[in-house]
This record gives sequence, structure tokens and C-alpha cells, in this order.
Amino acid sequence: MGVSAVDVGGGRVLDVWVEGDPTGDVVVWHHGTPGSGLPYPPFVEEARRRGLRLVTYSRPAYGDSTRHVGRSVGDCAADVARILDALGVDRFFTGGGSGGGPHALACASLVPNRVLAAVSVAGVTPYGAPGTDFLAGMGRENVVEFGAALEGPGALKEWMDEHAAEMGQAGSSDDLIAAMGDLVSEVDRASLTGAFGAFLVEDWHIALRNGYWGWFDDDLAFTRDWGFDPTAIAVPVAVWQGRQDRFVPFAHGEWLAEHVPRARVHLYEEHGHLSLAIASFGEILDDLMEMALA
Repeated sequence: MGVSAVDVGGGRVLDVWVEGDPTGDVVVWHHGTPGSGLPYPPFVEEARRRGLRLVTYSRPAYGDSTRHVGRSVGDCAADVARILDALGVDRFFTGGGSGGGPHALACASLVPNRVLAAVSVAGVTPYGAPGTDFLAGMGRENVVEFGAALEGPGALKEWMDEHAAEMGQAGSSDDLIAAMGDLVSEVDRASLTGAFGAFLVEDWHIALRNGYWGWFDDDLAFTRDWGFDPTAIAVPVAVWQGRQDRFVPFAHGEWLAEHVPRARVHLYEEHGHLSLAIASFGEILDDLMEMALA
């Protein structure tokens, strides 16, 4: 169906894609960091098989989406509500992978009257949450990147100036693997071949074509107050995480599994950061629908 620009107020527009069954229940999927709303075709097909409509969007400053300076993770809930109002949709499922996970939880927390169920796949915990060490177990590239975010905008901009172009200009999945370095476990390295590797190259080209500010704002938002409390979410939530994840270590999934009320927990020894959703997206959608019926 292609991409369209949706007015979300305040002089801002966001890139939005609507795919799958045009009359089905809606799943809003939040992309990773960095990333765009470009939908991965096999995920669209899994949604279509289940009679679901997959709605994706680029967060502010990714692709052609207008920047929202100083945004929090929780600010996405109002954006999603505006997108769905424009589509004439009331209630919806939501989920996200990696940096999208906290944004899915934000919708569950802040617009609970509209969210049927939510899922976080390889998503981070709030920085400074009791009993957590946000950086422990991350690959060295993420330790340096988030370390810069914790120092402040100036340090993070310096890091972005040096590293973001390499990601946005990658010409192949091999280039992506080289740029990610220590973050890529063996199971994730295998996932970056073929169709998904080619897709991720295109996705990051779109995400970063107008600069790195979406990525920059995501990193700052993750290390600051999220604008909501994940431990007080009332709608059904599932947590999916793989132990071979060096982007978002297994402990993040364990913390969410323990602290998000009544979470359905899917913790896998054999999966990493990328391999989990690629292998399990159909099951993740089934999990969402089952939670709404429980």
C-alpha cells in the first residue's frame, strides 16, 4: 500500500505504512534503533495470513518523519493515537523489537483503553531501574554509544558524527556486520544473510537519509525518564528475549519478565537479537491475539 505522511499535530508529520489485510484488526509495530517503518515483507505475510493489518511508522526524525526535539519514549503513544485516528481505528495490538520494545510498552501504559495487548521483543529496560545494570553484557559498540548518551547530548553527537554515516551508507549485509562488530553473535550473523540482510540495508538507508537525529533522540530517550512506569501496565503484555543477544542482553528480558505485571514470558537460550523475531514473528502475532482473548 506504500508510505504516506500522517499529520500528528504540532506541525509534525510521520511516515506511515499500512499493509496486510485491509479490513483486519490492527497491529502497530515499532521499529528498532536505528530504523524506519519500512515493513519487512515476510512479517507482512504473517500478518496477512492471520487476517491482521500491519501498521508501521518511522519515529520522529527517522526517514522523512519530522523531528520532535527532546521527546521521551512515552511521547510515542500520542503519535500512535493520532495515526490510528487518521486511519479510523480505535483499538489495536502493538509490539516492537529492540528499540521498539519500550515504545510498544509506552502505548500499553499510556493509552490502555485502546491497546488490546502488547509485546516487547528484545527490548531494553528503563535506565537505572532497581536491580539492573543497563550496560552489563552489551557488545562494546553499545557500551560506548550509550556511555556517550549518558555523558550528554554533546558527547553523543560527537559519537554520532563519527559512526552514524557508516551505518547509513552500508552497501551490503557484510558492511552492516562489520559496522556492528562485537554486537553480532553467531546466531545473529546467520540472520543477516539473504533477504533480511538486504532488507536491513534498505531500512537503514531510509532511516538515516536525512541525518542521525532519530537515532540520537532515541538514545537520549532510553537513558532518561521514559514518561511512564512499565511496572504499572494493566493491559496484557508478553516479553520475548534471547540469551545470545549482545545488543540488549538477556538480563533486560528477565527484568521485564519479572516486573511487568502478569507478563507472558518467552525466554530462549538459542536466540539472539535479530534471530528471535525473524524465526518467531508468526508466533509473536499469535501470542498477541491469544492474550486479548484470555
